[in-house]
Amino acid sequence: MAPFLPAAYRVGIKYLSIPVYFNMKIIDTHCHLYSEEFNSDVEATISRATALGVEKIYLPAIDSGSIDAILAVERAHPGKCIAMMGLHPCYVKENYKEELAIVQSWLTKRKFAAIGEIGLDFYWDKTFVKEQHEAFRMQMDWAVAYNLPIVIHTRNAMQETINLVKEYVPKGIKGIFHCFSGSYESASEIIKAGFYLGIGGVLTYKNSGLPEVLSKIDLQHLVLETDAPYLTPVPFRGKRNESSYLKYIIEKLALVKNCSEEEIAAITTANAEKIFGL
Repeated sequence: MAPFLPAAYRVGIKYLSIPVYFNMKIIDTHCHLYSEEFNSDVEATISRATALGVEKIYLPAIDSGSIDAILAVERAHPGKCIAMMGLHPCYVKENYKEELAIVQSWLTKRKFAAIGEIGLDFYWDKTFVKEQHEAFRMQMDWAVAYNLPIVIHTRNAMQETINLVKEYVPKGIKGIFHCFSGSYESASEIIKAGFYLGIGGVLTYKNSGLPEVLSKIDLQHLVLETDAPYLTPVPFRGKRNESSYLKYIIEKLALVKNCSEEEIAAITTANAEKIFGL
């Protein structure tokens, strides 16, 4: 893998043959490392991330079928890979009450980093709109009760999601809008609510409007994520994503914000540590 060097060391030359990594501390706030796409090389994937400086990888839950795999990765890499608990909106189906009961049961058994990923998704199907709203509210209630942050998934439902979150702001709700790719106006509302924007591979896409939006957003409101194995950044778009590819997101964000890559890593990591109570 190409070494992670600042722009000054990349002009007019090819990468050095020996990998050189800066002493950066980086956090991937959203990675599905437990998914089957990593079954054959999870250890190597974590090693590559560690070489970059990724110290922690947060694992969002999807539904009850994902829990065993998440906890297995967490057990194998204590302190490195950290589990969340929650029901993803796309998995809110006829049995959503049973799924929520499982989430609630786990929350009584042990500590999790966050409740997530949760939210609203009306992109593929609107069959369970009412149920998605109910599941989202219930899980936000638990977040308040357990004093946990939430990690939000929203697709084709940005304003509805923001409006629901605003109802819980007076109760102390906090968290991350995962995979943010919305407008400056949406970003401003999210920030005003005290939430962070999760920034990933979309930032590097040619037709993305995210660079323009983030040029007007202070770094104090951003955290880094991959959503691996999904949303792979350029130059590997279309292939499996992984935490070591955060370097491309850092590199692009440094260009957008006209600052050093070290500053991007330092500030976004501090933000992640704050939201996860580290």
